[in-house]
Amino acid sequence: MPESTVDQRAAAEPAGREPFGSRLAAAMAARGPLCVGIDPHPGLLADWGLNDDVAGVERFSLTVVEAVASLAAAVKPQVALYERHGSAGMAVLERTLAAASAAGVLSIADAKRGDIGSTMAAYADAWLRDGSALAADSVTLSPYLGFESLRPALDLAAEYGRGVFVLALTSNPEGKSVQHVGGSESVAKRIVEAAAAENRRYDGALGSVGLVVGATIGSALADLGLDLNAVNGPLLAPGLGAQGATAADLRSTFGAAYPAVLATSSRGILAAGPAVAGLRAATEETRDGLLGA
Repeated sequence: MPESTVDQRAAAEPAGREPFGSRLAAAMAARGPLCVGIDPHPGLLADWGLNDDVAGVERFSLTVVEAVASLAAAVKPQVALYERHGSAGMAVLERTLAAASAAGVLSIADAKRGDIGSTMAAYADAWLRDGSALAADSVTLSPYLGFESLRPALDLAAEYGRGVFVLALTSNPEGKSVQHVGGSESVAKRIVEAAAAENRRYDGALGSVGLVVGATIGSALADLGLDLNAVNGPLLAPGLGAQGATAADLRSTFGAAYPAVLATSSRGILAAGPAVAGLRAATEETRDGLLGA
């Protein structure tokens, strides 16, 4: 990203802004509970007639932002799909985050970062500090070195009015081998309870510590006795659309916590590209389905 762009973003986003949870609650109320994933997979690039290179990734990403910024509560770039193109790919991610900010749509950097000590502090600095070229409105985090290992990111997010989404209960089959361990006192339950405790520092409709809970987890919430309604934070639910979950499934799965659900659709919407009109139509249809569920 050019230095001037970074400086403009830093100047426009001073520390002390309204907390992320409050900003997200307002966006969901105004636009609906939809997050559009920005996933420049090689296959999608090919379907759009784009090369699997930096130029193709940039064209893809900025087209998605242009199409959905006024319709979705948030966009979620998948960091790995930029990282695979090296430093030039990460520069495209910087420009994509800047474009989302300029368009007035919240961003979730899907980075799934997690470490300890000064390394975690460095990740927090990269993704959450004002003035960083990679700073997003929020970032996904992995708590499997212990929830408290995320402390640098939790505190920096609070300081700068940004947010985090902590992996809690994912729908991939391998996740059960860690997240479900402990039964009624499962690893997932401890993460849920830690997020709820962390959100007590926030006032308003939603706290800024969200959880990632897969849209296709089925009966896992009931099986593990998880009370997501007590989290008082946003619930990022990937899996809507191409991965099989419907709006009705989300309402059934999340129950009383459904109002806090930010449903994510990536391929289901992105397959409607490359035309902006097609992407907008797919976004509107998906959003309206969530509102009518």
